[in-house]
Amino acid sequence: MNKQILIVVDSINVNDSSGSKANVALIKNLAAVGYVVTVLHFTQKKIQLEGVECISIKERKYNILYFLSRTQRVIQRYFKINLATNLESVFGFSFTFFNDVNSIELAVKKLNTSKFDLIITLSKGASFRPHYAVNKIPNLYSRWMAYVHDPFPFSCYPNPYDWKEPGHKKKQFFFKLVSENAKFSAFPSLLLRDWMGNYFPNFVRTGIIIPHQSFEELSTYIEKPNYFDETKFNILHAGNLMKQRNPVGLIRGFELFLKNKPEAKMDSRLLLLGNADFHKESINKFVPNLPELFIKLTNVPFNEVYWLQKHVSVNVILEAKSEISPFLPGKFPHCISANKLILHLGPKHSETMRLLGENYEYWAEIDNVKTISIILEKLYNKWLNSAKTMRLNRPDLESYLGKKYLKEQLEKVFDND
Repeated sequence: MNKQILIVVDSINVNDSSGSKANVALIKNLAAVGYVVTVLHFTQKKIQLEGVECISIKERKYNILYFLSRTQRVIQRYFKINLATNLESVFGFSFTFFNDVNSIELAVKKLNTSKFDLIITLSKGASFRPHYAVNKIPNLYSRWMAYVHDPFPFSCYPNPYDWKEPGHKKKQFFFKLVSENAKFSAFPSLLLRDWMGNYFPNFVRTGIIIPHQSFEELSTYIEKPNYFDETKFNILHAGNLMKQRNPVGLIRGFELFLKNKPEAKMDSRLLLLGNADFHKESINKFVPNLPELFIKLTNVPFNEVYWLQKHVSVNVILEAKSEISPFLPGKFPHCISANKLILHLGPKHSETMRLLGENYEYWAEIDNVKTISIILEKLYNKWLNSAKTMRLNRPDLESYLGKKYLKEQLEKVFDND
């Protein structure tokens, strides 16, 4: 009899965040390898995934937490008074967070959870609401796998992300309970498991590696975007450019590449797609004098991005300037399945480089303009000679991010149960 898995998750809307894309890919691959999967999600809309039973969680209303959360929002909107800092310093989390957690907890308790062999909590961003909800249900601990997609709380992040947000001690205490109460834990990267193990040692004992999964199952046909010219040497960075992910080094490296190789101007294009609120001003300064730069600094639908990733010459993975990057970027599986060369800009000590290999040649620090320009020229010359056959060709990584490895990891859990 096939094992039954309950997924408790924040969102399964692939267009709202990279975290949701990763959630859906994992869910679909779990079903594809033969598990019977039920998804309890807090997306606040009805979404169905093929081969999976999806149940939408309703937000609890007409209770004191709901009333307090809405009152806080009204005060903030009309009086411009931000109560969150003071409230979270006392309670650790917001009223909205606690109401959402209670909504999820109630929905879980309404299910016949005895039939499930494994209960996996997935989250996105910095919420971890499903983890908090299941942590309140002790009879599920023996079958609970807490999936930790990113460090938590922010005080556990490496530089330059780390900061002690309001209520960080309460958040750390909550995650200590998660590390101790969940029988199993899972991480998308080996470096992340070891990094979190520095703060919560039990994660090293319980943690397995389940990387973000390949997205091929999520793709649908779209027409070629009107701004894309497939005849050019296209370099694409797609994704949210957070404050710590500064693209100026990439742009200046591209600019220097064109200066050193002016004949490439007719052929080359750098595309930056995705939100970049912290960097809009600095990016826009390049636009008047760099016509080879195309920007679309808004959220771009996943299907459009994935189509482009499969048709450009080079995909860029850009990470923060740091000594270590334990994250497996959400776009990493897309770039591997797109099978195009990757320009990695980030720390040498990173999960991306661990997987690509320490001798991977198309790598530079995020702000090393000269090295970036040299790599771009090398990639351009390669494109001139073999544009149609310029591929990453990493079947080992395709396998690692695919169904077979996922099945192997889950079977280890069931064998040890």
